Order: sequence, then C-alpha cells, then structure tokens
Amino acid sequence: MRIAVTYDNGEIFQHFGKTAQFKLFDVENGVITGKYVVDTNGSGHGALAGFLKSVNADALICGGIGSGAQMALADAGIKLYAGVQGSADDAAAALATGSLVYDPDAQCDHHEHHDGDCGHDHCEEHGCLGN
Repeated sequence: MRIAVTYDNGEIFQHFGKTAQFKLFDVENGVITGKYVVDTNGSGHGALAGFLKSVNADALICGGIGSGAQMALADAGIKLYAGVQGSADDAAAALATGSLVYDPDAQCDHHEHHDGDCGHDHCEEHGCLGN
C-alpha cells in the first residue's frame, strides 16, 4: 500500500488543491517500509488526483478538500482520509496500523459558492481562498 500525505514542513498541509508536495509512505503488513517527498510541479486541484495516481498512491491523508477533488480521487480509486491535522509521519503511521482518526465528512467547499473571494474569515483560516 502507498499512502500520500499533503505535506508542508513535516505537517499535513491543510488545503489539498494548493499542496506543493506530498510525502509518500510505502506500507507492508502495517509497517512503513519507505518514505519520500515528491513535488507536484505546479499541479493543482483536479490535476492532483491524476498526479497521485501516477505515483501509485492507494490512499490520501489531507486536511480540507473540495467535493470536486473528492470525486476525482474516487474515480482514480484512491481512498480518502480527510480532516486530519498534525504530523504527516504520525498520521501515516496511524493509518498503517488502522488507528487513524479522520473526518469522512471533511470538506473545504464553502469557497466554491463565492469563487474563493467571499471575504469570510473562515475561508482565510482554512486556506481555501483562490479555489
């Protein structure tokens, strides 16, 4: 199994569509056997699902994610674990052992109704401006 985590300086990056890097973890029998960081090379939003498929990701751990990206991941056969915060390494280790706490309903879609420029504090707080 290969787990991808939205990544920024050791932490889970909180806006899937703007992530510049993923940390990939290879897992066998509940044990992480390899890990490395890859750049998205400017890919964003919907293109990131294709990027993850190209690096053979089976699962994604992230913070906020829009409904369009969720559908693209589902179409690519990538299992989503959203609404996660904190250390990327800790989250991947927890998923590998089946103990990851995540929010299956986590979405970052409130900005879609305002074209990313609604002026609400929650959009800036969640990093969702500029969908």
